Amino acid sequence: MKALYTAHAVSTGEGRNGHVAGGDGLIDFDVRMPPELGGPGGAPNPELLFAAGYAACFHSALQSIARTAKVDLGASEVQASVGIGKLDGGDGFGLNAILEVSIPGQPRSIAEGLVAKAHEYCPYSNATRGNIEVEIDLVQAAGE
Repeated sequence: MKALYTAHAVSTGEGRNGHVAGGDGLIDFDVRMPPELGGPGGAPNPELLFAAGYAACFHSALQSIARTAKVDLGASEVQASVGIGKLDGGDGFGLNAILEVSIPGQPRSIAEGLVAKAHEYCPYSNATRGNIEVEIDLVQAAGE
């Protein structure tokens, strides 16, 4: 793959209780472990950033697929949830993701096809496929 764009970021301090900054200056903030993991909370964490990126990327892929198919998505929305937990039988941690997609402007049959194609097209979906569990739920389509 030839990269068309490369993002750069640096983490300093204590990792999950440290600071992150982007090379272009667009992000520059503290990160904190959430209370559920024994941290203080009160600031973004890597899972929140991953969820935001996945939601935006998948939504963009969905819009691209819809444009190509000349289908109006209406007021579409993608919500992403990223979970972290101990791996079964191991000492490490793993992630999972759930995408909830709403396409109220199209019937379920068309919306399901668009979502399936977006999942094949989205770079985040391609990066996670076979690596973490990703669940995609079509939560709303026209007529529901």
